[in-house]
Amino acid sequence: MREVLLSTIVVVCLLQSVASVRFFSKGRQHGGNIQLWTKSEMPEDILPPEQWFNQQLDHFDPTNQQTWNQRYFTNSTFYKTGGPVFLMIGGEGEASAKWMLEGQWIEDAQYFNALCFQLEHRYYGKSKPTQDTSTENLVYLSSEQALADLAYFIEAMNQEHKLPAGTKWIVHGGSYPGALAAWMRMRYPHLVHGAMSASGPLLAKLDFKEYFTVVKDALSEYNPRCVKSVQEAFQQVEILLKHMIGQQSLNKLFRLCDKINVSNGDDVASLFENLASNFAGVVQYNKDNRPRSPTNNITIDVVCDVMMDQQKGVPVHRLALVNDMLLSASNQTCLDYTYEKTVQQLSNTSWDSVMAEGGRQWTYQTCVEFGFFQTSSMTQDLFSDKFPVDFFTRQCTDIFGSKFTKELMEKGIQRTNTLYGDLHIQANRIVFVHGSTDPWHALGIIKTIHKDSPAIYIKDTAHCAVMYPSRKTDLPQLKAARKTIRSLVAKWLKEDN
Repeated sequence: MREVLLSTIVVVCLLQSVASVRFFSKGRQHGGNIQLWTKSEMPEDILPPEQWFNQQLDHFDPTNQQTWNQRYFTNSTFYKTGGPVFLMIGGEGEASAKWMLEGQWIEDAQYFNALCFQLEHRYYGKSKPTQDTSTENLVYLSSEQALADLAYFIEAMNQEHKLPAGTKWIVHGGSYPGALAAWMRMRYPHLVHGAMSASGPLLAKLDFKEYFTVVKDALSEYNPRCVKSVQEAFQQVEILLKHMIGQQSLNKLFRLCDKINVSNGDDVASLFENLASNFAGVVQYNKDNRPRSPTNNITIDVVCDVMMDQQKGVPVHRLALVNDMLLSASNQTCLDYTYEKTVQQLSNTSWDSVMAEGGRQWTYQTCVEFGFFQTSSMTQDLFSDKFPVDFFTRQCTDIFGSKFTKELMEKGIQRTNTLYGDLHIQANRIVFVHGSTDPWHALGIIKTIHKDSPAIYIKDTAHCAVMYPSRKTDLPQLKAARKTIRSLVAKWLKEDN
């Protein structure tokens, strides 16, 4: 699918990226995703080698002694005895050794003489605890198990590297790993001294209807005429769907891989969700600092200028041009959107499948723990009413089995919020960082509740922007946020537990 291949462009923020079945693949539902280099740009011989840690399969059943090998990376270049340890938490995608050489956390590591580790999240990348990703085997995939992985890893590294007693660990994460970072500090305070949580969604929610509201607001802030043009375009899509000639026109306009079948409501819903997600992805990652990303130049102003340019045709034609830009950026020849194909791909349990890089696994986590389904519930006037929450919950059932009902998901979400405290998390030495352009801030802490765990809300910045390498062209408020984070870490390192 086009959305799946987009995920290879934006590897995980951090790691990351990102809640519908396209949550991971578009890199916007969680997860968010990031990439520092194209595959050919970073010389392999300067990258730290991958290492392996023998990890417990199930941390919560002491009678289960099964183990597996979890991948991690180390950078000891800056470390001086007595310095802290920085741990980058892996997320819903493959961990990248390139993150051990660049990024804001590496700049801070050099400043603090820190030893750096990155631990890949279980079930993602090369960290494969089970023979396949069957529903039965995915029972060991959860945020709780991931946190316990981190705990055992920290204890083992303290011993292996003979770190002095009292060495302070600071965890870093963005998007889903941003939430993990905060939860790690809360659940394992004896192991983790502080946490930098960027763009972390702390509130699990079935119907994440606020997501597209933020998208709408971002488009409107650039120019209200942009929203009006988008609205008119989607209305014209609905009109064209009512007539055979109109349907044929849509097939050509949007370069659909499969001809639209209006009798299939799921396909129609999926088409609208795909077209709306074009704007969602642009907004979430708008000018976010991703170096050399092929979609980096497709920003809010670019798509809005196209949508408002009457010389480019009627609104639906302009909508098609936006779709063309994103297809071209991801090297796709057509828009692969059908519901059945999505379900088929996400039902493949082989590690060799196209979804094995994270699509199936992340979908499972959203169906069991988080929800995060980005629906049209609050933006029916803009993106239509075609993809409500039931459209997404039905996918969970179709992919993982009849047991995965909406009721099961609601109970799982309640459990997650009970375990971690949602937006009422109680822990000190956490800094919560969000960008106003990032729709995920709607599920995070953007105002300081406890002075010992401040919030930094950065105007006009996107998903995980604070984590990318600093640049001279960074917005003043982004530069200020990085300085604040560094000063907070310096303060934490002077404090005892």
